Amino acid sequence: MDNGTITIKGIFEDMLTIVNIFENREVLRSTYTPDYLPHRSDQVKALATVLVSALRGETPSNVLIYGKTGTGKTAVAKHVGKELERTGELYGIPSVVIYINCEVVDTQYRLLASLARHFDKDIPMTGWPTDQVYTEFKNALDSEKRIVIIIMDEVDKLVDKGDDVLYNLTRINSDLKKAKVSLIGITNDLKFTEFLDPRVKSSLGEEEIIFPPYDANQLRDILQERAKTAFKPSVLEETVIPLCAAYAAQEHGDARRALDLLRVSGELSERSKSAKVLEIHVKQAQDKIETDRIVEVVKTLPTQSKLVLLSAVMLNNVGDSNITTGEAYNIYKQMCRIIGIDILTQRRVTDLISELDMLGILNATVVSKGRYGRTKEIALSVPTESTSRVLFEDYRLKQLEGFKPPSQTKLYA
Repeated sequence: MDNGTITIKGIFEDMLTIVNIFENREVLRSTYTPDYLPHRSDQVKALATVLVSALRGETPSNVLIYGKTGTGKTAVAKHVGKELERTGELYGIPSVVIYINCEVVDTQYRLLASLARHFDKDIPMTGWPTDQVYTEFKNALDSEKRIVIIIMDEVDKLVDKGDDVLYNLTRINSDLKKAKVSLIGITNDLKFTEFLDPRVKSSLGEEEIIFPPYDANQLRDILQERAKTAFKPSVLEETVIPLCAAYAAQEHGDARRALDLLRVSGELSERSKSAKVLEIHVKQAQDKIETDRIVEVVKTLPTQSKLVLLSAVMLNNVGDSNITTGEAYNIYKQMCRIIGIDILTQRRVTDLISELDMLGILNATVVSKGRYGRTKEIALSVPTESTSRVLFEDYRLKQLEGFKPPSQTKLYA
């Protein structure tokens, strides 16, 4: 080190000498599809029961799979799909399973172009009429006898842009002579079918499979199963897996969250040059993941929601722990005037507070103020320092950095 300058020669060699506790860390990523899925045999069986008709040369029913994030929906669909292709090969019945994530492929055109490319059709990313892309896909699909299963993960993201493509896909079999198509839609939005054309709704949801959240014991089994191949023997302290499972069970039984916790705990243990993953590493991982999650959520909020959140953060910083909606609204109005943004009504701001509550950023509770009526009291559920930092990264809010809210008299509004 010289005058604040660091020599970087050999920096990677130093890092490579870290004790490697992982055997295969990819096993702990949500994109990994395991061969064995603990506590999902009922769902595996239910999906296989529907798809088995493909192996008899019949068209399987379309299936809608519901469940919260991290309940194994995608893993089960991919697992059963892989097994279907393997068995089809064995029995000489061509079965093709195509997986599409509708958060990435989020328009009709992109979806149809992706599907057509699976059958070696060269479709440009944009520029053709959608009808032409659909025809190209349909003709390529029907060029030989086969069963095609299309898995559409996060199918609700596709419906935001209209359900024409789903209407066409649910009716495609009547236009096919050789091939047969079955759709599997996966969503964590239980209400998404309410916005569908009734005809699409009835044909897409011919069969429905619900995935309940995992409890702490089930999460522990999942982690133990993955840990066998993810880590070197005897590197996990006994309490590590139960603690990861307990934290994730509080988060609506999310296995993805549990796996992330275990992986990040291992990475933090490596960085601290520890030969074992300890309980302390799990606690650090929980804080890190929580902060990262909040940062991501706060970053993507609309400006008005950011201003509402900032008003609560500022009131919290001046020592006001019982923040009412009236107080937050007053600060919000002042900040809108400073940066020249339209002021929403107090009712609309109260709605935004409820949305922030649903995202787990605020905790809004209705309290009675006697003759003053009822109000909502707001408490922050996020660390103020990192939240402020993210909010001030927004160039529109940057000029509010020096703003201090005046001392408040209690408002019961």
